[in-house]
Amino acid sequence: MLKVAVFDDNRDRREGLSLLIGTAPDMECVGAFEDCREVLRHMAEVEPDVVLMDIDMPHVNGIEGVEQIKKQFPKVRVLMQTVFEDDDKVFASILAGADGYLLKQSTPTRVLQGIHEVMEGGAPMTPTIARKVLSFFNKKGRITGKDSDFDLSVRELEILRLLVDGLTYKKIAERCSLSYATVNSHVTRIYSKLQVRSVASAVSLALREGLV
Repeated sequence: MLKVAVFDDNRDRREGLSLLIGTAPDMECVGAFEDCREVLRHMAEVEPDVVLMDIDMPHVNGIEGVEQIKKQFPKVRVLMQTVFEDDDKVFASILAGADGYLLKQSTPTRVLQGIHEVMEGGAPMTPTIARKVLSFFNKKGRITGKDSDFDLSVRELEILRLLVDGLTYKKIAERCSLSYATVNSHVTRIYSKLQVRSVASAVSLALREGLV
């Protein structure tokens, strides 16, 4: 059973997401909170696998919240949600360690799919956000010819390329004839070498540095 926590300052939306998660046979909502002022205490109390995080909240916003979560609870997956397609907030969320980014206008089915995807090692994003991310790196251009390749092994580079292609851990395991646990171990080492905390961050760095 997947344990999901919700952080959103809108009471109706918190309640709606809690009910939605409760309809899924393999999920339960373990907590719903109005802001991130006590995010670490809440995380320790309810121990979620996935967090649905509103990006715009008073006092302590979602970007600060995900950064705190990833430092103390790095294995927790965090899906950001917002009504705005703001480039700066998208990239700030990714740099803070967010594992995916969905618009609040996403259908209930898409929200549940996003939770499953992020638990399988994917990095769900709405098509609009994905285009913005790709556009950003196309404009920036890849930085090639680096002296350092971050000391990634051939296998780690292969897995990184598949992450960039959008494959989940499960699909990578099938493609490379590896176990899920082995893929997870490789990804953990990739994170360490790239000094990132999420698939989205690893993909962003790989594109920016021309690693794939």
